[in-house]
Amino acid sequence: MKYIIPLILLLFSCEDNVTDNAESEEFSLLFIASEGNFGSSNGSIEVFKGQEKIQTISNVGDVIQSILVFEDDLFVAVNNSHIIKKYDITESGLALPGIEVSTNNSGPREMCVVDNKLYFTNWLSKDIKVLDLNTYLISSFSTLTNVPEDIVSDGTFLFVSTPHQELYDNQGSLITKIDLYDGSVVESFEVGLGPEQLYLDENLLFVSRTYYDENWLASYGSGKVNINTGNVEITTYGAGTACRADIFKFKDVMHRATSEGAVPLDAELNLNMAAKVGELNGVYSGKVLNDQLILGTTDYMTPDTVFLFNSSDELLQTFEVNALPGDFATYNN
Repeated sequence: MKYIIPLILLLFSCEDNVTDNAESEEFSLLFIASEGNFGSSNGSIEVFKGQEKIQTISNVGDVIQSILVFEDDLFVAVNNSHIIKKYDITESGLALPGIEVSTNNSGPREMCVVDNKLYFTNWLSKDIKVLDLNTYLISSFSTLTNVPEDIVSDGTFLFVSTPHQELYDNQGSLITKIDLYDGSVVESFEVGLGPEQLYLDENLLFVSRTYYDENWLASYGSGKVNINTGNVEITTYGAGTACRADIFKFKDVMHRATSEGAVPLDAELNLNMAAKVGELNGVYSGKVLNDQLILGTTDYMTPDTVFLFNSSDELLQTFEVNALPGDFATYNN
């Protein structure tokens, strides 16, 4: 801007400085996505600034599966409503109403962003779709033979877990490697039944596993793939160890979420129960954000509770949220 009168210049400069200072003030937000009850469309997102809940967005859709922060936006995959939602992030929370994009009854699950494109897995269409973040148009990127679940990328390839051959048959056992250039399947890694969540740590891809027998009795395990050499390691825990799908790195050690807390994995991927973090009941989900461990618990009714631990395993804070807290994300401006 150009000003003719010096006094006006001074006044506007002062106002501009105040505005700039206000806009540049640092803040952090925590987003907690609660799945809600299947068929009820009561999935919700709650926004916390420090210990204060500053916003609740109710009735986002039927089963919020995952959320992801990219730049100044929050993306939400709503599985049973078959939509991807995008909200602008502001200091006061999420700007409404946001943008809603239909996935055409695909059953979206997990997301990752590469080169300003949002790739996401889909249960019902058994494919990877891509949302162009410039045009907000969705297209099919890679069609799979198995049902995909989680998705991560090293910038050149996508890695996708496939826990089912057909939905809920529990017969999937592959991690599929997909070329980001053309969507072609490069190779697949056999990691044992029930691969679910993935965590890529440099050249090592860790995978959590859950699978069921004919009576729906769950068994658990973990796996590890060296994406450079293709070497695979598989460990099976068997029945009785109540693991959750989430796998993450905490204090430089891989951990699995279990029903009572977060448990580190040893060099052979076995559960080190003696070093468990948390003495909780009904743990449903877990993640590490800003070097802090967050665990969501549920009794499948509202309200539920989320617990935040520091790197010394000390409980820092609890959050009261809606039913089935399933995913978490932070934003730091």
